[in-house]
Amino acid sequence: MESKSNPMPSISLLLVEDEEFTLELLVNIITKKYPDVALYTAINGSTGLELFKKHTSDIVITDINMPEMGGVQMAEKIHAIKPGTKFIVLTGTCDKIDLRDSTKERIEFDHIIVKPVEFQELFAAIKQCIEEISQHQSFDTEQK
Repeated sequence: MESKSNPMPSISLLLVEDEEFTLELLVNIITKKYPDVALYTAINGSTGLELFKKHTSDIVITDINMPEMGGVQMAEKIHAIKPGTKFIVLTGTCDKIDLRDSTKERIEFDHIIVKPVEFQELFAAIKQCIEEISQHQSFDTEQK
């Protein structure tokens, strides 16, 4: 049961990373820093998309290059389901990332972080996404 008096909106985060060590490390750090955030994890884009369909997370943190379905393709499908989803991309390459989906439309990512992940940069990105979601939810509540 969810408390209606909680001033902080309930935020959910989907973390999609195919490197097990990196995934475990990120889970440990994110859950300690953001204990009130519901965190879901997946090891590839296909599993991530299925989890997103089930939980419709507010924020998606994803790797780009993964087996079965990459981060850009997954982001395209998630964006079609819930356009307001915030995306934080983790990538192992400094090269320019092709941020276009199969239809050559630009996918909007809120943040792109180059690995190895600087945790302060990741925390700042998550914080900004949470603040934007909170402002949007407050605005929606006021409009009703």
